[in-house]
Amino acid sequence: MFTQIYSSSNAAQRGIGAGITAGAFWGLVFLAPELTPGFSPLQLSAGRYLAYGIVAAVLVARAWPRLRRGLSWADWRGLAWLSLLGNIVYYLFVAQAVQSGGVAMTAIVIGLLPLAVTLAGLREHGALPLRRLAPSLLLGGAGLACIGWDALRSVEGSVPGLLCAIGALLSWTVYAVANRRWLARLKGISGQEWSSLVGVMTGAQALLLAAPAFAPGSAAHTGAEWLQFVGVVTAVGVFCSVVGNALWNYASRTLPMALMGQMIVFETVFASLYGFLWEARWPNGLEAAALALLLAGVASCAAAHRKD
Repeated sequence: MFTQIYSSSNAAQRGIGAGITAGAFWGLVFLAPELTPGFSPLQLSAGRYLAYGIVAAVLVARAWPRLRRGLSWADWRGLAWLSLLGNIVYYLFVAQAVQSGGVAMTAIVIGLLPLAVTLAGLREHGALPLRRLAPSLLLGGAGLACIGWDALRSVEGSVPGLLCAIGALLSWTVYAVANRRWLARLKGISGQEWSSLVGVMTGAQALLLAAPAFAPGSAAHTGAEWLQFVGVVTAVGVFCSVVGNALWNYASRTLPMALMGQMIVFETVFASLYGFLWEARWPNGLEAAALALLLAGVASCAAAHRKD
């Protein structure tokens, strides 16, 4: 539906499909803390990104000589900054927010990303005026208000969890804008290769987290719990980081910033769906209305970008 609304261009259709699929993978991130009770956010972040770094290093090994010659010191500094902000810092905030305030509250706040990134993209060259994007922003805001109202009336608030969720929102908004601009400047490096390089850099940074995260004296776990932890962080590292980030980078090079901002809504949609499956229940009226409004907001934004 969204590909038909936006454009008949095959590249645009593939870009929207890649953005939706990336959201489907990223939605799994919100389940990881629930699947690994007793493990700290620092352990989850270190484990996920060590797995990401190892897989990314294998993927980029053959192209490494060419990529090394094609990157300047400024590019390496950009990689380090993007890796820290969009991966390490972001996931530390998310994991702590989920454990302190729950999946619903965290998904609600992270669900503001479409609005934040869309507004950040208004000053991009060729961006549509705010009046043409207003309907999609209002629909998305209404959907998030439905989720927020339902969650706040049924779940006890957690100030630390809320602050961590806001921190995750801010860090990933800056990352999304900066990463897109960096991709636009790169020559001879694909989105997948850039994602793998970010993964290698993130894995190196995760090594610094591993020492305090898994230091002797931390909470004891059984062999079965460690096995489950390794399985979860490896799956999240591969599917959410390697595959999801590569798909997102492809979409970032294909779609306008404002529409890219709306693509992030699918992370919230899929995170909510996974949460319903985890809790073995159907969405209530407000939750169903919220999902419908969020999807309508994306469709409206795609229609605003339709090429005549």
